[in-house]
Amino acid sequence: MLRLEKVNGANFGDVMMELKASEYKRFEDIKHVRDDGTEYWSARELAPALEYAQWRNFSKVIGRAMIACENSGRSVLDDFAEVSKIVDAGATSKPIKDYELSRYACYLIVQNGDPRKEVIALGQTYFAIQTYRQEVADHFNQLDEDRRRLVVRGDIKQWNQLLAETAHDAGVITNEEFAIFQNAGYMGLYGGLDVDDIHKRKKLEVGQKILDYMGSTELIANLFRISQTEEKLRKDRVEGAENATSIHYNVGKEVRTAIKKIGGTMPEDLPTPEKSIQQIEQEQMARLKAKAKKGKIMLDE
Repeated sequence: MLRLEKVNGANFGDVMMELKASEYKRFEDIKHVRDDGTEYWSARELAPALEYAQWRNFSKVIGRAMIACENSGRSVLDDFAEVSKIVDAGATSKPIKDYELSRYACYLIVQNGDPRKEVIALGQTYFAIQTYRQEVADHFNQLDEDRRRLVVRGDIKQWNQLLAETAHDAGVITNEEFAIFQNAGYMGLYGGLDVDDIHKRKKLEVGQKILDYMGSTELIANLFRISQTEEKLRKDRVEGAENATSIHYNVGKEVRTAIKKIGGTMPEDLPTPEKSIQQIEQEQMARLKAKAKKGKIMLDE
């Protein structure tokens, strides 16, 4: 399996935060999801996204990526599923070759793309992140609680950035409007409690963020609230701060209803961890530095 603790020489968490929402959407918007939940990207759609005007040039990149895939021991047929699609050709139509590319296939393609293209670097970051996340997801149940919190908190940071930009596009402009918009999502999920209420309930001090003092279960509920709100605002092309705020509240409420239906614990009743996300990160960094001193790993300062 691919190990992506570093992306283009930088720490993974730092790179994830530097990937702007607009750059993220370039690749996220052309992602397809099959009925079984698996994801793929069309090579014909990925080519223009990576600024390849000629298919013959892009097909050469695909060929190099296929070789890299085979050398990695994976199935080329699985990661590069060849399909045929019909396109209009003047007064007639004709079949053309396409590929349904896995996340890993896309990662290999951008690794073998033209390094002079800025968009190739963006693609490398995006698909490295996605491949890393899938690897983490595959082993999520094997992680301890601290690492689960770190993983989900990292996802929330990325999705919150996306949500902020999508909400802005919908008309949530001023700081006051955004504060109301954010509160609405929490109120829907937490049965009417707003950010200040949750902060008090967790007995946090001034400056401590509620998301940094949530266990993995509570974080996952909030991640679902955030991601589903962003998707609905974007797909429904919602306009107006009030409409966006109402949707955020309703999505939060739906997540709460789903938790109740399966007999789960309401988020406000979940225990507050003693350690913050920052404390966990500091502990992990200390362990890495200790290993580095023993010569077991290389650690960039």
